[in-house]
Amino acid sequence: MWLLGPAFVAAIAYVDPGNVAANLTAGAAHGYLLVWVLVLANVMAVLIQYLSAKLGLVTGQTLPSLLGTRLGRRSRLLFWIQAELVAAATDLAEVVGGALALQILFGLPLPAGGLIVGLVSLGLLAVQSRRGQRPFEFVVIGLLVVITIGFTAGLFVSPINWHQASTSLLPRFDGTPTVLLAASMLGATVMPHAIYLHSGLAKDRHGSRIARDRIPRLLRASRLDVILALFLAGSVNIAMLLLAAASLPGHGGTDTIQGAHHAIQTALGPGVGIIFGIGLLASGLASTSVGSYAGSTIMAGLLALKIPLIWRRIITLIPALIVLTIGFDPTRALILSQVLLSIGVPFALIPLVAYTSRATIMGSFANPRPLTIAAWIITAAIIALNLTLIGLTLTSHR
Repeated sequence: MWLLGPAFVAAIAYVDPGNVAANLTAGAAHGYLLVWVLVLANVMAVLIQYLSAKLGLVTGQTLPSLLGTRLGRRSRLLFWIQAELVAAATDLAEVVGGALALQILFGLPLPAGGLIVGLVSLGLLAVQSRRGQRPFEFVVIGLLVVITIGFTAGLFVSPINWHQASTSLLPRFDGTPTVLLAASMLGATVMPHAIYLHSGLAKDRHGSRIARDRIPRLLRASRLDVILALFLAGSVNIAMLLLAAASLPGHGGTDTIQGAHHAIQTALGPGVGIIFGIGLLASGLASTSVGSYAGSTIMAGLLALKIPLIWRRIITLIPALIVLTIGFDPTRALILSQVLLSIGVPFALIPLVAYTSRATIMGSFANPRPLTIAAWIITAAIIALNLTLIGLTLTSHR
């Protein structure tokens, strides 16, 4: 069991504040219809995250560092710029989500909430800097437990129709709105920063020089790690949809974080509303810490430049505080950050699948042909869905 942990850190990306409103909106507007979307998305994510961990274990390098050694100077710099924009967009969304949670729980102004989230995340990153990766993993896993409780507690007081939920595992739509929502849910599943990060987490946990005879055992442990972590994250997302389907039909405004909380509190009572807010806060704190870790991995790999995590946290906190201070709509900020994340997906997915399929890089651990084919199909599907998400976002928010 001591080999488990890195995937649970990466899994935080799948239960961040940006996913909450989408899941609740799907359930409130269309009931159990789109349960299958989250199940399919999770299956895709398991394969992608396993390949990222596999790359780090076999090569002893991160995906950004492999890219850094294979790209020319100009290409490497351009790649770093887009990857850093992705990491910054991630961080913006998480800080905004945490600030919204503090406003929900304590009525704090958004700028003050964002500053508090930043300061607490500094403490979390200090654990990693001073104590190492394993204690940081324990802290993040603890927050993941809080997230799980916060987002699933409402199930115990909601009248879930399990028959309808089970029949919704069969893929189907009900008109154009459900097609668009499904595209958004699927297209936003795999986050590029989680792909970059997982290769680094695997390398940092086990070292850059692993004896070849140990790799098969570590790969088996990594598969189990990914399956367990993403099963938990996927269950949380499905639980949110089931909660909304059972308790929020007809409630408007669930396309914003505040609106979702208000609907939950109205339907299930203030106690569940408070627990939901605590889960959202834990999500923001964990996600923004993991996002800073990812950004550090990207910079170190592509530029061979390592800035202490704490300093990086301070620097990347500034844009989020500016957004919150000038009064920019926080939900709108989340939407725009999601667009940037979607743009960055192909840049992470394509080299990941390509590198893990090459014997020149992976040796005897290169992906077998069936796995390579499956990975390219999933990559094409995710990229197509993210392009759809971008188009839908731009056309619906003009």
